[in-house]
Amino acid sequence: MTGTARHLYVHLPFCAHRCGYCDFVTVVGRRGQHTAYVDALLQELELERGLLDDELETVFLGGGTPTFTALPDLVRLLEAVPAATEMTVEANPETVTPELARSLRDAGVTRISLGAQTFRSQLLAVLERVAQPDDIRRGVHHFRDAGFDNVSLDLIYGIPGQSASDLDADLDDALALEPEHLSCYELEAKPGTRFTHAWGAELVRQADAMEDYFERVVERLTGSGYRWYETANFCRADADGRDLRARHNLAYWLGRDYLGLGIGAVSTIENRRWRNAPRLRRYLEALAAGRRPEREIESLDADVRARERVMLGLRLDEPLSVGGIRSALDADGLARAEELGLAVDSGVTLALTRRGRFLGGGVTAEIVALSRRDQADSTG
Repeated sequence: MTGTARHLYVHLPFCAHRCGYCDFVTVVGRRGQHTAYVDALLQELELERGLLDDELETVFLGGGTPTFTALPDLVRLLEAVPAATEMTVEANPETVTPELARSLRDAGVTRISLGAQTFRSQLLAVLERVAQPDDIRRGVHHFRDAGFDNVSLDLIYGIPGQSASDLDADLDDALALEPEHLSCYELEAKPGTRFTHAWGAELVRQADAMEDYFERVVERLTGSGYRWYETANFCRADADGRDLRARHNLAYWLGRDYLGLGIGAVSTIENRRWRNAPRLRRYLEALAAGRRPEREIESLDADVRARERVMLGLRLDEPLSVGGIRSALDADGLARAEELGLAVDSGVTLALTRRGRFLGGGVTAEIVALSRRDQADSTG
């Protein structure tokens, strides 16, 4: 029986170094375990293959730093996963060589997501990034030389010490490389990370500037011909009519089913969500014995799915169809948002206005109804 998921995420946790602001599931070094980990991924894929549709739309290899994984093991993994219309691999610039770029292309990868973050050397040092600005440029050129025509760059703004002119210069440098796609994120330093301990006071001090920085990013990129299709994501309008949105992430925002493999990976299939435990040793032991890894499993009722559909769907630039999910909307909150010119409810679809999109999560939180559990807590 064919499964429902047409989107596959594969987590490769290995990194040469853990950046201070990172709270992803990562493992530093462990080169001697790369082969065993890929073996485990392929075993997990076999155990869960029945959840996948016969034809996949997207495969995404994220991390960690997927391109830090030993190249023979990375290629072996890519050749073993099912084919997909879009196959993306995340890369860090310092890991990119002509050989790596050619190997990814030969293995069927169609899209690269390159973690640039910033082109300012002093800000790369603040972020504890290994790559230097010229590594970013070289990485893009290596991928172009290998035949890649879909390259995305990640940028971060709100870095301690970053000025508005630094941000403008980063956008200049990124646009000069003519990427098909840009992801621009406000720096999030999670509580407990060493980055927060080192820079917490500076992050608080500059917090008021972030709305201005966000608007600078949007104005500059849309003015350069990019479509602001999701809160933090921009794609070029392709002359050949290609849709250059990140199709894998788009599946998340549209509430599609997806399967995740690897430590810490999340899957959402119909009315269930599960997250693999983040412990490498126990993951390897379980899969080597032919068992599924330890998981946290959550049942998703219709109320949860509807609320998530609204919260994620309103991040996009296309109106959200509210048929079947209007129960997830707070009528009073929506009325206030409309009155303030932040949202438009046509009765069939719901969308945030341009100003509403700049305010983003705050507007959405106003619009989304309390969950049934929250309602019970508030009346109990």
